[in-house]
Amino acid sequence: MTITHINPATLHRNPVFSQGTLAEGGRTLYVGEQNGTDAAGAIVEGGALAQAAQALRNVLAVLAEVGAEASNVVKLTIYFDRDTTLDEIFPASAEVWGMNPTAVTVLQVHALGRAGAHVGIEAIAVV
Repeated sequence: MTITHINPATLHRNPVFSQGTLAEGGRTLYVGEQNGTDAAGAIVEGGALAQAAQALRNVLAVLAEVGAEASNVVKLTIYFDRDTTLDEIFPASAEVWGMNPTAVTVLQVHALGRAGAHVGIEAIAVV
């Protein structure tokens, strides 16, 4: 499996994400929205930053079940509620996700499906 990060010279370049990713070979894993919940299903304390870090750890746990890691992810979708800002949750990316740039969509939504959840993260990976 090969993943190529696509960053045309005519577009803004950012070390945190890629403008596109090309995946060739392998199997596709779709990780459903992960909230900042612990193993018991309880939302973690500490606000949006703690929830974002836990949601990313939850994505990594799903990836690990099939022998994959952050570098296998070709697309992330990050949702955060109207009471949260991107600046509040962004530090979790560096802390938990590391320098694994991928295509990303970030959406601020009215609310997430679970009461008390501030962040939801989905992933598509090729393994």
